[in-house]
Amino acid sequence: MSDIIEGRNPVIEALKADREIEKILIAKGADNGSAKKIIAMSKDKGIPLQFVEKQFLDKQATGNAHQGVIAFASAYEYAELEDIVFKAHGKKEDLFVIILDGIEDPHNLGAVIRSAEVAGAHGVIIPKRRAAGLTSVAVKASAGAVEHIPVVRVPNLIHTIRQLKDLGVWVAAADMKGDELFKANLTGKIALVIGGEGKGISKLLMETCDFTVKIPMHGEIESLNASAAAAVLMYEVVRQRSNINE
Repeated sequence: MSDIIEGRNPVIEALKADREIEKILIAKGADNGSAKKIIAMSKDKGIPLQFVEKQFLDKQATGNAHQGVIAFASAYEYAELEDIVFKAHGKKEDLFVIILDGIEDPHNLGAVIRSAEVAGAHGVIIPKRRAAGLTSVAVKASAGAVEHIPVVRVPNLIHTIRQLKDLGVWVAAADMKGDELFKANLTGKIALVIGGEGKGISKLLMETCDFTVKIPMHGEIESLNASAAAAVLMYEVVRQRSNINE
């Protein structure tokens, strides 16, 4: 499925149909007529807008009829939270979920999804706003993992975390002020929350989590790339679960 929609009317129709749109590029100065309608609809739906030079749009477009507007649609269909729960039930395993708060780099998103699938997580949850979605770049970076693990996109991560808590899930946030990862109890039903590149987890979301954990750092650099940190966290869950099952 192509993830580029070009032209004003095609973009308007995609918005009307509630197509999953990652972001919309609009040529600078194109803010009247149907372009103004697109801007209003995008803001109403919380879709990121970027105003760019026409020459940039020309390079992004696959044809010559973009009319100053290009939308990037999701390259893959999102799942529902219930799909994650059903997957855990079907495998008779404790729920294991990865929650990403503001991962903006699609390469990082794809890498996290790949690690989550290999680690046996039952699903990945991402926010609709201010975060990368399942564009073709993210799907490619997942190395096929999106075919095997549900990815859920939600309007409100805090609400989703509360839903998980109602299912008996403990929610651990990755934070440098948290307890040492290897001393934390990550057994049972667990959700790991990983923050975005450089920004970390938002304050309100952090307050919704049950506890925080940190990865010990022994070098001069103080942090890991978001996808690398996510992989370390996931595999500590795998290690603790393996020890219980031995």
